[in-house]
Amino acid sequence: MGKGEDWEAVSVEGGDRYLLAVAEVKRLVSEGQSGAVGEALNKLKKDFPEIAGPDLDAFFEAEMLFSAGKYSGANRGYEKFLEKYPDSELYDAALERQYSIGTAFLAGERRRVLGIFNIRGYAVGAKIMEGISERAGESPIGLKAVSSMARSYERRGKFSEAYYKWSEISLRWPGGRSGKESLVGMARCKHAGYKGPKYDVSDLISAESYYGSFESRYPEDAREIDVGGILKQIEEQLAYKQFSIGEYYQKTGNMQAANLYYQMVLDKWSGSTAAKLARAESEAGSIKPEKVKR
Repeated sequence: MGKGEDWEAVSVEGGDRYLLAVAEVKRLVSEGQSGAVGEALNKLKKDFPEIAGPDLDAFFEAEMLFSAGKYSGANRGYEKFLEKYPDSELYDAALERQYSIGTAFLAGERRRVLGIFNIRGYAVGAKIMEGISERAGESPIGLKAVSSMARSYERRGKFSEAYYKWSEISLRWPGGRSGKESLVGMARCKHAGYKGPKYDVSDLISAESYYGSFESRYPEDAREIDVGGILKQIEEQLAYKQFSIGEYYQKTGNMQAANLYYQMVLDKWSGSTAAKLARAESEAGSIKPEKVKR
């Protein structure tokens, strides 16, 4: 773009011209223009005889499968290409195509099994993204691959798996936007993973810690998603967990233990709904144990 904010043509040389030509063929593939793809591919080979070779043929063999919607076959083609031609200028393009296929499977794209059954390809999508992450290292597409897995697991209620992916992002890409998204992602998954007062509260405690850290580091973003309200909800859940333990001891006739838990709720979460319940039960603690059973 020039100084007058008008688009201007720029010259490209060597590998850049080659990649632009490849990009044009890829565009035709994505649009499903099969006839035009053949012509464009032949022109590319003619214009760049010194560059066109077996890697180009292997890449576009997979491209044609991708164009036909045969994602599993296309992915196998890209996988073979990536293993055989790690130094090809088309390497990054193949990773991008794999990312597109992985995204489709994680979104629920079906795959054929034994030539008969169509099943959701979530596991295949995750495997593809894992492969991209291993190959791409700390590059942007590596981050995109891991982020896609985290979001897919979260959408499907697999909060433990999602948490570990957000944690991986936090370790590998701790700064900037990825650091922010991974921190709140870990908080969100830990909170969503809490199953209720009958279960352990370690997830709740972790969620409280992550949200607290997020609120401290990103106060404006925290206000946008009402982290303050979420933390109050977590406090209510923690308080009710302790109250439910006190209630259990009360039902079994152990008022001494029950009152210890009720007092803990009153001391630590005095403004909670559970504190009101604890106060009422504590005040009624003089009732004989056998009359408390329900």
